[in-house]
Amino acid sequence: MQLRRVVITGIGAITPLGLNWADTWAAMVAGKSGVAPITKFDPTGLPTAYACEVKNFNVDDYMDTAESRRADQYEHFAVAAAKQALQAAKLVITPDICEDVGVVIGSSVGGHKTLVAEHDVLNQKGVRRVNPFIVPMFMHNGGAGMVAIVAHAQGPSYSPVSACATGNDSIGQAFDLVRFGKAKAMLAGGADATVAKLGMTGFAQIGALSKVTLPINSPRPFDKKRDGVVVGEGACVMILEEMEFALARGARILVEIVGYGQTTDAHHIIAPSEGGAGAARAMKRALADANLQPTDVNYINAHGTATPLNDISETKAIKTVFGDYAYKVPTSSTKSMTGHCMGVAGAIEAAACVSAINDGVVPPTLNLTEPDLAAGCDLDYVPQEARKHAVRVAMNNSFGFGGHNSVLVLKRFEA
Repeated sequence: MQLRRVVITGIGAITPLGLNWADTWAAMVAGKSGVAPITKFDPTGLPTAYACEVKNFNVDDYMDTAESRRADQYEHFAVAAAKQALQAAKLVITPDICEDVGVVIGSSVGGHKTLVAEHDVLNQKGVRRVNPFIVPMFMHNGGAGMVAIVAHAQGPSYSPVSACATGNDSIGQAFDLVRFGKAKAMLAGGADATVAKLGMTGFAQIGALSKVTLPINSPRPFDKKRDGVVVGEGACVMILEEMEFALARGARILVEIVGYGQTTDAHHIIAPSEGGAGAARAMKRALADANLQPTDVNYINAHGTATPLNDISETKAIKTVFGDYAYKVPTSSTKSMTGHCMGVAGAIEAAACVSAINDGVVPPTLNLTEPDLAAGCDLDYVPQEARKHAVRVAMNNSFGFGGHNSVLVLKRFEA
């Protein structure tokens, strides 16, 4: 079977660094931090009062009032990013193509804030006061469903849930649908509104939440003093198209997706497999899928959560796959600026790979001042400042609780 070539033609984003992709990328290149005091709830009792919230977002810019009231905030983010992506790609989904356009937008926790809030309403005020739209507001596929309605996309539609690998898997699954001829175009990515007290308490309870304070010097991926994640939120949606379809309509092609690798650790529900074995297998699969060698890769966007275990295991996995070349390929964690945006993280980071390829700039790992050499964290993590660097091929790593490993390979488009 002749596989179709798949290209990216548009990106939309709502992130802690900006309310569109251009502003988000500019902030990354400038090494800006999205960490700020929590405003969405009272953080009393948590080990930190800081997170990477989306700032100054106005849902009225994207949805009418009645519609937005029937949706969770993560769905607001998804719709906003999708509308931006469609506009960026100049893609209008008309009746003659709507059945060939689909949506794969995942979320790690769905509308959990709605679920918690309505549970309180149920206990305090009774059954009759519970929001009748509670189910479509908290279901994980609500974002994908709403985007499909807004975009008039009637092709394949679903929502992967693979924890922090969700955004990457959503793009990878959409990539497969297009290259196997199941769709001509897809809206793909992730959305999460995860700055919420219950979820952050959970991370604190397992020792994975950073105790970030002023002055802000966290998260610190690969640093000796790293102490965990700073929770982020937002959405990132890309337009994936079959190359011939994109060229026929005169679309501007940003990059080509050439590989996708997916594995499972089957080791521990939250800890990575020994030596990052599962992550290494995913990287190898992605490279094999792309028909590329490790030395073809010019940039790696690391999962880089700033947790003690992840940074060590990911570094070991990169060394396993890349050998001595691991020390020569720039590898950075943009979570050092966005925080860990959970189900959308992989999509934001894939977008960073797109821009790195187009602009010849790799974003930095902020807050990295003392690499954890004793633990083997000794690669070129692009500390503190962005770097001019020609990127033809980029790899995007995403790993999630449950042992999910997802890797994308993106390449400069060459007709």
